Amino acid sequence: MDAGLIAPFVSSIQHVFSTMFQLPVDVGQPAIKEGSKCTHDVSGIIGMSGEFTGTVVLSMPADTATSIVALFTGEPADVDSADFADAVGEIINMVCGNAKAAFQRKNVSISCPSVVVGKGHRVNSQSDIPCVLIPCNTDCGEVVLEVAIRPVAVESAAA
Repeated sequence: MDAGLIAPFVSSIQHVFSTMFQLPVDVGQPAIKEGSKCTHDVSGIIGMSGEFTGTVVLSMPADTATSIVALFTGEPADVDSADFADAVGEIINMVCGNAKAAFQRKNVSISCPSVVVGKGHRVNSQSDIPCVLIPCNTDCGEVVLEVAIRPVAVESAAA
């Protein structure tokens, strides 16, 4: 996968977490993901379409997610509550929206976020798109961005 497609997501998670949560993010070495099992218990998922297609997942352990949601909302939230899922969805929405802005002059749309909570859950991306894992460490714990996007051929985008 082109590093130019990954860099906006690295910059975005650092920007969003530092400005919204006052939470610095240390980014680790990206790697290609094997299989469809998500890295952690809580995953916010957004699809991309237009001149790029694919999915972006923000995956984190439940305790990390509850800490970050508490920073975001100003109060604790139970992982089983609708407010918790809404907050995780909004976090991935901000990260993807900010990254989308870096794809200047490109016709790119992002879907409404979905949130999955549970050990061992899977998120399948398109089989022809490699998924890049971007491990990130924060004071609240580890979060992982899973980016599986690719440019759409000009002929396909026009159709």
